[in-house]
Amino acid sequence: MTDKIFDIAIIGAGPGGYVAAIRAAQLGLKTAIIEREHLGGICLNWGCIPTKALLRSAEVIHLAQRGKDYGFSIKDMEVDLGKIVKRSRSVSRRLANGVAYLLKKNKVTVIDGEAKLKARGLIGVVNDGKAFDVAAKHIILATGARARTFEHLQPDGEHIWTYKQALVPKELPESLLVIGSGAIGIEFASFYNALGTKVTVVEIMDRVLPVEDEEISGIARKSFEKQGMSILTGASVEKLDKGGNGVTATIKLKDGKTEKITTERVILAVGITPNTENLGLGQLGVKTDRGHVVTDQWCRSNVDGIYAIGDITAPPWLAHKASHEAIICVEKIAGEKDVHPLDALKIPGCTYCTPQVASVGLTEAKAKEKGIKVRIGRFAFQANGKAIALGEPEGMVKTIFDAGTGELLGAHMVGAEVTELIQGYVVAMTGELTEAELMHSVFPHPTLSEMMHESVLDAFGRVIHS
Repeated sequence: MTDKIFDIAIIGAGPGGYVAAIRAAQLGLKTAIIEREHLGGICLNWGCIPTKALLRSAEVIHLAQRGKDYGFSIKDMEVDLGKIVKRSRSVSRRLANGVAYLLKKNKVTVIDGEAKLKARGLIGVVNDGKAFDVAAKHIILATGARARTFEHLQPDGEHIWTYKQALVPKELPESLLVIGSGAIGIEFASFYNALGTKVTVVEIMDRVLPVEDEEISGIARKSFEKQGMSILTGASVEKLDKGGNGVTATIKLKDGKTEKITTERVILAVGITPNTENLGLGQLGVKTDRGHVVTDQWCRSNVDGIYAIGDITAPPWLAHKASHEAIICVEKIAGEKDVHPLDALKIPGCTYCTPQVASVGLTEAKAKEKGIKVRIGRFAFQANGKAIALGEPEGMVKTIFDAGTGELLGAHMVGAEVTELIQGYVVAMTGELTEAELMHSVFPHPTLSEMMHESVLDAFGRVIHS
């Protein structure tokens, strides 16, 4: 006998889960959400939000250190790491409390506890030693992911960190090794570098930010190195040896030689592992691929009534992708008519390092691999009035078009505030705009967004300010 019966039950209250719950409730479905730890999930508590709060502090410090460029100087500037971390945690708590309010406002039943599938339509929950069942016709899995580790790269929470320890350091390390230069790794590298830590980044691929357009990655790397970071690409960490108050890493370089680097702390940023091991997927026959639930375009698994969204499904593993999947999944369940499947190519990616990096769609290399004849537009920050006025002349906007149809295939940016600019191109791609509509659009002056216009013009030989 079940204790609770719902139309929809969602396991996991991160940016996928809680959005699914709210939308389901809006559509009149009796909804429950089950969470074992924190409302808001990793994103609000240990990921997207607190890291951005830390990076904001780093950005302010970076600007203050350049005060003379703006006509002022700050004497005896001190970094209070405790207050920086405290502010970050406060921001997270505020938003997590906001999620609790929204769920209550929408009359979603919040159930605390560890959940496991017992049968189709039936979830077993354990909370504080007490067990009970939750029944629902539709069950959405949104349990997210955690930091990936390897047998020879294991965190100890003291000297070798994952993102969780990196978010709440008790003291600032003098030196730091970051393993992995994806978004998580390079954001932490930027944060600690701005605070004065000597940072070394090791990336197994041939360039930093390897999922980005190669040209953008190159510009970003030059800026990171100019800021004092040491970067080793095409290199792998073979071994970590702890000793004293530090860690010695044995690194295999791209020429096959090995090098040893000793730092006070190490951050592992080598990807994610989906939280699917203890969900009971196997006994129900839910199909997975390397731990990730295999779903169709409507987020349905191969088992009727069981769905999956967010980081436990296919990449890209981004909070906004999880939230959008949540809407698609729930609206399809509710029988809404105007539901569109997710197009992964139209999902923007943002990295909040200094300088920022943002992109959507195909890279130049990927477009050419597909045999598409392309037109490439570029516009440099150093030719934009607002960028110069801001004192941020480093960066570039790059656009990629189908030469035959004028379709916008991709957009890639590096520079100040590009994480705010990229959505303009996302809207253009979603609306299937061509170069004609983008050229005819009026961009306000003076703004950074003018570079978006100029990059489009450049692709078709009509650029004005370059």
